[in-house]
Amino acid sequence: MLSTKVPLDELGDDRALVPTYANRGLAQPVARYELPEEGLEPSVAYQLIHDELSLDGNPTLNLASFVTTWMDEEAERLMAETINKNAIDWDEYPQTVELQDRCVNMLARLYGAPEERRSVGCATVGSSEAIHLAGLAMKWRWRSARQAAGQTTARPNLVMGANVQVCWEKFARYFDVEPRYVPLREDRFVIGVEEAMELVDEHTIGVVGILGSTYTGEYEPIAELAAALDRRQADDGLDVPLHVDAASGGFVAPFLQPDLVWDFRLERVRSINVSGHKYGLVYPGVGWVLWRDPSDLPDELIFEVDYLGGSHANFSLNFSRGASQIVAQYYNLLRLGRSGYRQIMESLAGTARWLADALASRPELQVIAGGTDLPVVCFALPGLEPGAPTALSAILRRRGWIVPAYKLAPKADHIEVLRVVVREGLSRDLARSLVADIDAALHELASGTPPAQQPGPGATPAPRSRRPTRPARPRPDRKTRAVC
Repeated sequence: MLSTKVPLDELGDDRALVPTYANRGLAQPVARYELPEEGLEPSVAYQLIHDELSLDGNPTLNLASFVTTWMDEEAERLMAETINKNAIDWDEYPQTVELQDRCVNMLARLYGAPEERRSVGCATVGSSEAIHLAGLAMKWRWRSARQAAGQTTARPNLVMGANVQVCWEKFARYFDVEPRYVPLREDRFVIGVEEAMELVDEHTIGVVGILGSTYTGEYEPIAELAAALDRRQADDGLDVPLHVDAASGGFVAPFLQPDLVWDFRLERVRSINVSGHKYGLVYPGVGWVLWRDPSDLPDELIFEVDYLGGSHANFSLNFSRGASQIVAQYYNLLRLGRSGYRQIMESLAGTARWLADALASRPELQVIAGGTDLPVVCFALPGLEPGAPTALSAILRRRGWIVPAYKLAPKADHIEVLRVVVREGLSRDLARSLVADIDAALHELASGTPPAQQPGPGATPAPRSRRPTRPARPRPDRKTRAVC
């Protein structure tokens, strides 16, 4: 998120924080946008920031986010013990590197990597970095093949559904790749296989399949995409790799649908990314990216880094990063094992299906996705006025629930939906309370007096009028992308 420096002469009273603890350690206002001349006592600084952060939403009631909001106390203790370790310092913290290696091995086997292949992978800050790395590998591999064949390397393209997460658009823009989006339809909210093949040509560096759409939680037809690309190679010789964006589904599908073939069991799947901080059950931010074979990761992208002693292979956009999330991921893999992850995902899926059934019984609501893939419930209000989902979201926010309302991707963007992500913090009892609050909100909407669209308790208040806003900047045409 970008931040803007605001001119001090436009801030007025907003220039300083004026706490209420004047007689308990704070006798003077504290600068808000300038570095204070004098520091504060640790306890005073803590209390000041603690109180401001109480204006944030309650993570337990944040049903918009896929990101983990609860971990074991033992995991938190390990994270606290390793929060001062820099994961890039290989020689200084060799055991942290060993834990990362073990995680890559476990995940590669979880995703069906052949034992005879020396699959490679690495930890990332999240799936956004993982996606950039996977995209760069596809681009370099395509370019090297073109150059070896004496062919031109005009601007490459990447084929994906219009429902991809915004980080794919970032990759395309930042690394000069033409994004080719397969539009959605009213009866299809994921990529269409035939439509995707129509966009593939000799400049296509890869096709992206999503294991868990951010919009609806649905899995895309990965095996069908792989088969279509196999046929395409047999017909015209185009060897186009398939990348699976398993940011959300990579820690769900192996435990709920182990017979679903979407991963390295398909020869066409050359790389996979997954978010450890989503259903991998780790606090943000950690992700993973894996390649089926070392040849899928061009050597030109790997740096041998001689830093603080010892030379090590590195492929990343970031350099320094905390070790604690890597350690926490390893903790979860050991602590839960297959049976533990399976038990948690079955519980979440059960809650999602219960919630979907409860909402489907309301005549005003239409359930679009009911937790059959990801434990996500997506629903619309087709019988109500346009804007009703946004109004419903605002009413729920007054109660503390954060349930996003948004339009689907083109060309289904005339459909506005709400989405509930079921995570460990959403118990069945809380889900019952959510349904009761949705019923109350629907009654309020039916009365014809929708609420003013303002944040409720626990929300960040809107900027005051005297605070300057960032001027609008010309932006290139772009489609709305889902962000989680």
